[in-house]
Amino acid sequence: MKNTFGSSVCVTLFGESHGAKIGAVLDGIAPGIPVDEDLIRHQLTLRRPAGRISTARQEQDVFEIVSGVFEGRTTGTPLTILIPNADTRSGDYRRDALRPGHADYTAHVKYHGFEDYRGGGHFSGRITAALTAAGAVAIGALRDRGIRIATHVSRCAGIEDASFTDPEKQAELLNRMPFAVLDEARGAAMRKAIEAAAEAGDSVGGVLETIVTGMPAGVGEPWFDTLESMLAHALFAVPAVKGVEFGDGFALADRRGSEANDAFVLKDGKTVTRTNHNGGINGGISNGMPVLFRCAVKPTPSIALPQDSVDAEGTREEILRLGGRHDPAIVHRARVVVDSVTALVLCDALALRYGTDWLVNGK
Repeated sequence: MKNTFGSSVCVTLFGESHGAKIGAVLDGIAPGIPVDEDLIRHQLTLRRPAGRISTARQEQDVFEIVSGVFEGRTTGTPLTILIPNADTRSGDYRRDALRPGHADYTAHVKYHGFEDYRGGGHFSGRITAALTAAGAVAIGALRDRGIRIATHVSRCAGIEDASFTDPEKQAELLNRMPFAVLDEARGAAMRKAIEAAAEAGDSVGGVLETIVTGMPAGVGEPWFDTLESMLAHALFAVPAVKGVEFGDGFALADRRGSEANDAFVLKDGKTVTRTNHNGGINGGISNGMPVLFRCAVKPTPSIALPQDSVDAEGTREEILRLGGRHDPAIVHRARVVVDSVTALVLCDALALRYGTDWLVNGK
């Protein structure tokens, strides 16, 4: 039963949706990294629900760093962040009916009925607040090394956003937006579609597209710890992510090699590729081009419509009618979680390649 990810830089998550607190431990991070608490607050704000397109549960996410930071910088020892749960309504949840699309059944089997089922317990998206806070530390460390991460909602409810054209400039804009899109008009259409699903008692999914700029070439391993596999491993831990593709992904299957290959050229004395169909990774190792990938996020499984279900013990069938407060879409909130996961993986991969202190002094 493992809740830790990483080899050199590791993150451990703990807590339950309706427990007293949730939290994260970041271990192996280099000493001397500035910890920007305003950045942590900002990232948590981007994850927080807002308006009719999100749940009515309002948590203020007043975090507390209880170890691993002294005088504003990491000490190199385990960094622990705690976030209290305050706006809980445990009475909205029943133990006797399994919620389709959730982890209710699998958690019941794995933990022999001792799991905290309220709000999904340890499986809840609520835990991603702690992941976001820990990831903000990693994001800050990477920014200081010239590496930037940005994610936008590239598709939601069948509505497509624009594509990246100027990643460096667009990344700064996206990282300030509560609903991160490259085309505001398409973003407005997405929000209307989410509201329509909510009014119908239903939900919608979407696709997130992430770009990483400034990533040096040579990071990653050729087989089981490829940069792609490390990222995918962690990204699939983000609740509701059901697919990950790099570069042009599955579209490459329908092309010829002459169309899929990224030709090498020289630019300002540096080897680069003319295109980026492979998403900045060749042979499992970064090639110095922007790392680009997409995550498919399924519709929120908690919906108000009646659904067929059975009780947790498997003794009877019943119709489940959910009450409580739920998101009609989570793709827009998940994007900052994807940024955090990406940052944590990259910090780990860079530490494995260059040593932990590279995140501080670049040596």
